[in-house]
Amino acid sequence: MSTSAEPTNDVSLVRPRDEEDVGDDERLLKRPKLTDEEAEIMTENAPLDLTMTVDAHTSGTLTPSSYTYKQENLLPPSRKLLGLPPAPEFPPDGLMHRTLEVDVGISQYIGKGLSQINGIIKQRFTDFMVYEIDMTHNVTHVKSIERPTATLVSAPSPPIVKVDSSEPWPSSFDEVLTGILSKEKVEAVKALFLEGPTPPAPKTVSRAGSPKASPGPSTSTAPISGDSLPVEFTGTKAKRQQGRKDARKGNKEQKAVDNRQVLSDPITSKEQRSQFHKTMRDLFGGKLDTFTDDVKPGEPGARIVIKWAGAGSKGSRRAANDRDHQPYIHFTLQKTNRDTSDVLAYLARMLKVDGKLLTTAGTKDKRGVTCQRVCLKRGRMTVEDVWDRINQAGRRTLTQILEERGERGVRVSDIDYRKGFLQLGMLKGNEFLITLRNVKAASIEVINESMNILKTKGFINYYGMQRFGTASIPTHAIGLAILQSDWAKAVDLILRPRPGEAPEIQEARFAWSAEKNLEKALALMPRRVVAERCLLESFKRMNGDTRNLIGALSSIPRNLRMMYVHAYQSYVWNAIVSERIKRYGLDGPIVGDIVYEEKISDGESDHAPTGRGGRGGYKPQRRPPRKVKVLSWEDLANYTIFDVLMPLPGTDVAYPGGELGELYREFLKLDGLDPSNFNRKQREYSLAGSYRKIVHLPKHVSWETMHYTDPEIPLAQSDEDKLLGLDPPQTDEDGRFLALQIRLQLGTACYATMALREVTKVDTSTHTQTMLTVASEDQQYRGVGFTEDPELMETEMAEEVADEESVVAEIS
Repeated sequence: MSTSAEPTNDVSLVRPRDEEDVGDDERLLKRPKLTDEEAEIMTENAPLDLTMTVDAHTSGTLTPSSYTYKQENLLPPSRKLLGLPPAPEFPPDGLMHRTLEVDVGISQYIGKGLSQINGIIKQRFTDFMVYEIDMTHNVTHVKSIERPTATLVSAPSPPIVKVDSSEPWPSSFDEVLTGILSKEKVEAVKALFLEGPTPPAPKTVSRAGSPKASPGPSTSTAPISGDSLPVEFTGTKAKRQQGRKDARKGNKEQKAVDNRQVLSDPITSKEQRSQFHKTMRDLFGGKLDTFTDDVKPGEPGARIVIKWAGAGSKGSRRAANDRDHQPYIHFTLQKTNRDTSDVLAYLARMLKVDGKLLTTAGTKDKRGVTCQRVCLKRGRMTVEDVWDRINQAGRRTLTQILEERGERGVRVSDIDYRKGFLQLGMLKGNEFLITLRNVKAASIEVINESMNILKTKGFINYYGMQRFGTASIPTHAIGLAILQSDWAKAVDLILRPRPGEAPEIQEARFAWSAEKNLEKALALMPRRVVAERCLLESFKRMNGDTRNLIGALSSIPRNLRMMYVHAYQSYVWNAIVSERIKRYGLDGPIVGDIVYEEKISDGESDHAPTGRGGRGGYKPQRRPPRKVKVLSWEDLANYTIFDVLMPLPGTDVAYPGGELGELYREFLKLDGLDPSNFNRKQREYSLAGSYRKIVHLPKHVSWETMHYTDPEIPLAQSDEDKLLGLDPPQTDEDGRFLALQIRLQLGTACYATMALREVTKVDTSTHTQTMLTVASEDQQYRGVGFTEDPELMETEMAEEVADEESVVAEIS
C-alpha cells in the first residue's frame, strides 16, 4: 500500500501468498500466517478498498470537512422481521443513520399504557453512581482515605496443649464444634484429628502388579526399572517408557505433602469467620490450622479450610511457618468519568507493575462515579507502598492527599492484605444511585405508579444501548460480518469514517481511507482508539500489505474483538425477547418457554463467567452448564415469568419450542447464519451460547423527588466528597425543576439504563438523550440552553458511551 498523501481511487490487486497458520498466543505479537483456505477467502475479499467509505468532492483540496459519508444500510437483514422497513431513513442533515433502540431489538415495556416521564440521564457525573456488591453481599464504599497501617498476618506459635492420651477426642470437642459446624463436618474434623499429623502412607505397585502399602519412611525410593513393571507396561517400547514415567511419578508421590483437609459450609459474615478461627485455635491449641478460602461463584460466602498445622498444600513452595502469607493486596477504587481498563492501566503505571497483576470482579460505566474492589498481586509491595505510589506521596503533600480529590478522577482507599484474588464474575451485582433531572410527568402519582411497577414487576432484561457502540457504525453489524467470515467488511466497518467523532480521530480515518497514508493515520489516531490503532499497526508490520485481514483483526485484544460478536448475539436476544412479549405478553410462562431444571439461588447470576483465562494467568472458575427444559402444559404452574430464559445464539443451546423457536431460526438464517452451527475455523469466534432471564426484578428499590433550579448544583454526593466535605447535595423546595432520585440493586450483567427506560418510557440512545439535554429548560440557567452545538455534545457523549461487556466481559 502506498503511503503517499495524494488521494487516489485506484487500488492495485495484490497477489496471495501461501502461508501457514500460527497459534492464538502469537497473534497479538506478530502477523499470523494463513492457511490456503484463509488465503483463498482473502483473495475473494482482496484487495481491501481503502476508498470504499468516502465520496470525495471532484474539485478542490480533499480534507475531512469536505467529504461526504457513505450512506449505507449497515443493519442486519433480519431487521425486517421486527416489523421495520429494511433500510432506515437517513436524518435530514445527510449524515449516517443514528441507531435507536428499535434498531437493536428494544421495543417493549412491562408497564404498557403509562404516560412518558421525560428526564435527563447522567447530566452530572454524580447523577449516576455505582457501588459494587461483593460475593458476601457487602456494598463497596470508600470508607477511609487515610494512609493504611495494616500489617501482614503472622502465624502465632502454637501453644502446647496437654491432651489425655486415654481420651484423644473429649466430648467437649463435639459440644463446641456443633455450634459452628454441621454434624457431618464435625465427624470429618474428628477423623482428621484422630488420624494424626502424619498422612497415611501412599500406595506403591508391587512386582506382581498388585498395590500394597508402603512399609514406612525407611522404604527405598530408588527408581523402578522397566523390567520390574507389570506386564501391561511392557508390551512395546513406548509402553515401557510410559511405565518408567509412571513409576517415577509414583515415587514422587511417596514424598507427597499432606492434602487432607475439611471445608466448612459457606459463611457469609466476616465476624462469624473470625470467631470460627478463634474457636478452632483455642480448642485445638494450634494443632489444627484454619484459613479462609476464596469465595466461589454461586456460593453465598467463603468457606474455611481446616488442616493439620504445618501441612502444606500440593505444589506449594512455601515453608509451613509461612502458611499465613498474604500474596494479594485489595483496595477500593472510586473513579469518576473513567473507563475501568483505562484506570487499571493508570494504576499499573503508578505502581510500576505489569497491568496483568491488577484484576477486578467486573467493569463499570465510564460516565459516572463508580466504586469497586481491585486486587493486586503484590510481590514484595506493602499496603503503604500502594497508598504512597498511587497518591504520589513524593510529589504531593499529606495535606493535599487528604483534603483534595484524587488526581485524574481516581481515589483508592481501604487497602489491606488478602490471601485470595479477584476475577471477573466474583460479584453479586451493583447498587445504583441515579438522579434524573428536569423530570416532566403528568403528576407525582404517575411517577409513583411507574416506580411501583419497576419494584414489583421488574423490567425487561434487555442488553442496553452501550452494548452496540456509537450511533453510525453499530458494533453488532461488525459482529455479524465476523460471524459471516467477511473479514474485509469487518475491517472496513471498524476503520470507516463516521460523523460525530473528535477532530483528531476524523483526521486519522481520513488519512487512511482517502489519502491512503498509513504513517499519517497512525500518527493522528489517539491511543485510546484501541481497535483502529491495532489494525493500522498490524498493516504497518506487514509493510502496508492489507491482505492478511484475519491477522489484522487478531491483533485487536481478544475481549474487544469478542465484544463485536457478543453485540450481535445481544441484538438477536433483544429482538426475539421483544417478539415473545409482543405475541404472548408477560403474565406468565407459556408452552415452549425455556427454564432451568433447577432454580438458581437468590442473587446468583444466571450465566457463568466465560473465557480461556483471566488477567495475570488466573483461570476463571467455570460452573458446569445448567440443564434446561422446554415447558409443557403440565409445567406451567411450577414456574413464573421470572424463571423464563431466552438463549443467546450458539451451538450448545436449546431454542424455544413452537412458533417462537421457528422465528428464532428464521432470524438467524436471514442474516446468513446456520442456527445449528456456530463453530468457526477461527476457534475464538465459535459460539457455544448461553441463557439469560427475560425479566429482572431489582432489589431494595426506593425513590424520592426533589426540586432544584441551578443544574450545576449537585443532588447526590460521592463517597470521596463526603469524606472531604465537598459538594454536599443541595435541594430547593421552591426550585423551578423536578428531579427523581432512584436507588436500586441489580444482578450481574443487568443494565441500569434498561431499568430507567421502564420508568421513563423514553429512548435511551445517545442521540435521543443528547437532544433531550440540549433542549432541557434547566440548561438556560447556566448559560448554555440552546446555544451549545448539538453535534459537539453528541460527539462528547458518544465518546463516553460506557464499557461493556461489560466485555464481558461482561459476564454474559
